[in-house]
Amino acid sequence: MKPVSDHPEGVTLRVHMVPGASRTEIKGPYGDAIKVRVSAPPEGGRANQALVDLVEGATGGRASILSGASSRTKVILIRGVDAATVQQRFRR
Repeated sequence: MKPVSDHPEGVTLRVHMVPGASRTEIKGPYGDAIKVRVSAPPEGGRANQALVDLVEGATGGRASILSGASSRTKVILIRGVDAATVQQRFRR
């Protein structure tokens, strides 16, 4: 499975998120996902919101969590961008 895939509504991005990190950053490939660290804690959905903000800032699209809201591995739906743009922005 690839971390970036086409979706009828846009593009999906599979991420492995590490909440409560010392800084927010895109680390790069992690198995079949992209590893992302966010400094926000996992309480109250703050880490999920930080992840959505990071993805939107990196791609310029509108992001939402499609699946895995309570898991470290999440699938993000990004509207308004193509797969090539997402791959380029999350390649490290």
